[in-house]
Amino acid sequence: MATGTELTHVDGAGRASMVDVSGKPRVRRTARATCQVLMAPSTVALVRANGLAKGDVLATARIAGIMAGKRTSDLIPLCHNIEIDRVAVDFELRDDRVVVESLAVCVDKTGIEMEALTAASVAALTIWDMCKAVDKGMRVDGLTLLEKTKEGADGSR
Repeated sequence: MATGTELTHVDGAGRASMVDVSGKPRVRRTARATCQVLMAPSTVALVRANGLAKGDVLATARIAGIMAGKRTSDLIPLCHNIEIDRVAVDFELRDDRVVVESLAVCVDKTGIEMEALTAASVAALTIWDMCKAVDKGMRVDGLTLLEKTKEGADGSR
């Protein structure tokens, strides 16, 4: 699904390379990502009732997602260490799944989609970890970037 003709993280000799963003202006950037944890309806009911032995699944997953978004450059080798202004993680409980949605915001020269994707995925993995004792059939599915915005210095998108 690549839209460009060149990989940005590979140099002319084919070696992994961090992109040089030193000449780019700092602008406001946002990204939203989603994924879902499919599970038995009885597991969703336990999450909804806060009835799992490990504690509050959604509160723990929210904090884990926020922390992961802030640490993305430590986890993904060629991501820039950007100044993150906000990471938020929210959940929607459905009959057979928990839908995770993240939002990440920065004012910087690059980024923020990897932070949103990392936040959503780690929140989902935390849900999995907290529910695995009662549901062996869970599946994390559909990690997707929903939106990425970049505002110009004049406020334009």
